[in-house]
Amino acid sequence: MHKKQASLTPELAAAFHEGLVIPAHPLALNERRELDEVYQRVLTKYYIASGAGGIAVGVHSTQFEIRDPKVNLYERVLRLAAEETEQARLQRPFIKVAGVCGDSEQATEEARISKSLGYDAVLLSMGGLHDWSEQDLLRHTEKIAEMMPVIGFYLQPSVGGRWLSFDFWQAFAEIDNVIAIKIAPFNRYQTIDVVRAVCCSSRRNEIALYTGNDDNILMDLLTTFRFETEEGTMEKEIVGGLLGHFAVWTHQAVQLLEEVKRLRKPKGSPLSRDLLTRNVEITDANAAFFDPAHQFAGCIPGIHEVLRRQGLMRGIWCLNPHETLSEGQKEEIDRVYRQYPHLNDDDFVKQHLDEWLRVASLSQS
Repeated sequence: MHKKQASLTPELAAAFHEGLVIPAHPLALNERRELDEVYQRVLTKYYIASGAGGIAVGVHSTQFEIRDPKVNLYERVLRLAAEETEQARLQRPFIKVAGVCGDSEQATEEARISKSLGYDAVLLSMGGLHDWSEQDLLRHTEKIAEMMPVIGFYLQPSVGGRWLSFDFWQAFAEIDNVIAIKIAPFNRYQTIDVVRAVCCSSRRNEIALYTGNDDNILMDLLTTFRFETEEGTMEKEIVGGLLGHFAVWTHQAVQLLEEVKRLRKPKGSPLSRDLLTRNVEITDANAAFFDPAHQFAGCIPGIHEVLRRQGLMRGIWCLNPHETLSEGQKEEIDRVYRQYPHLNDDDFVKQHLDEWLRVASLSQS
């Protein structure tokens, strides 16, 4: 066990364990593929105003290329989001999560930067470490957890993740200062592995579970997982979401999680079959945004296209000029907009966009 070097405040920990909507923050660029600071700030304002319980910055949706020395935007985008959060003077818990990846040297440096900027936790990616053993990954996690609270990340193989064993996740949950696991293998068997492993660990009550399964968001949030362990029957819920999907239509996502929380209460309403249908609607919309038809090639431009339509981005540009919408993806986004108007929050954005833009323009450095 290692002495904690940083931890969540009791108030933030309580909110985090109750469940939050945490959008994976995109990167706003101009037509020259340079950081568009005004719209970067606008996005953070949108997430805060939507009622999100936090933001995750420097993650996949923020584009990994921000770490390229020629681009060098990692610290800058983390700083902008931290500044906007501070300026909001929120009277409610709001968790700032920094994406951390790479080998131990890179991850340690990114954790140092995020800590210096006042971030509350790091989302630790195992991507790109395919030649590391599970023991190597556990030691790596322990090192980062000495600096910052860690949210683990089970990433699906199709976008750079790898299969990890039940024993790995049980050992992972035992690491002091691991506060959560984002479960995103897009696979029910592997999702169950993680939840059961946490239930079997001694720190089961200290680990919050968050969904990253964009193909089954609502079902993850509605399910009570129950397992027999050596210490008896244990139950666990996936309490919130840390998702790229929550980067769009965020105000509606917050309302959805509040509805789920009401159902979770001991005297909550019976589960409506309508929610099962809505799970499919959300997944269908996600398919348009995240482009599984083309192995997720258009996932980041798909998020950008929705935000562009709402006026929250100037365009869909990515740092990689080859990263754009896939063939037929725009038409799929058109379709889900028509078919599921109750899922979008366009009216909410229209009410506030001019004000967000005005204030963000004044804040531009």
